[in-house]
Amino acid sequence: MTLERTIGLVFLAFCLTYGYTAFFGMDHLLPPILSRAPVWPSTFPKILSVIGAIAAIFVILGSGPKSISPPKEGDIDYRNLTDYKLGQALLLVALMVAYALTLRPIGFLPATTIFIAGGAFILGERKYHWMVLTAVLASGFIWYLVQVLLGIFLSPWPRFLMG
Repeated sequence: MTLERTIGLVFLAFCLTYGYTAFFGMDHLLPPILSRAPVWPSTFPKILSVIGAIAAIFVILGSGPKSISPPKEGDIDYRNLTDYKLGQALLLVALMVAYALTLRPIGFLPATTIFIAGGAFILGERKYHWMVLTAVLASGFIWYLVQVLLGIFLSPWPRFLMG
């Protein structure tokens, strides 16, 4: 089985699970007043699951065995994954998970600053003063946009400092 078919099969399983949840697990939780609404909260997940399943089926059926030829310039050669910077990619994923886990306990501004500066460090930036300054300014700007302009509360500092 080719890599494309394997990914398509995994994506199809995800879409079917997501669709099952959207079709059979969400609608009975609606209050009675919403039962006559033309658009329910589950409408968009239903549409996404159907479109995703159709796309996955096209990938599974359309990606047959091809002649074995060297990959073209810019293509990923999955037979030589060790030639790529997998360490950086895995560190970035770990940093994203750490960011998600520390967002509430340490607050938006410190967590986002550490995430942006850490991501820049992992990707190879070594001008620390610019890296930290950019991370502080970017996280402050994002917090201002979300908190003040959009009106969505984000705790900027750790809980013990907020009272």
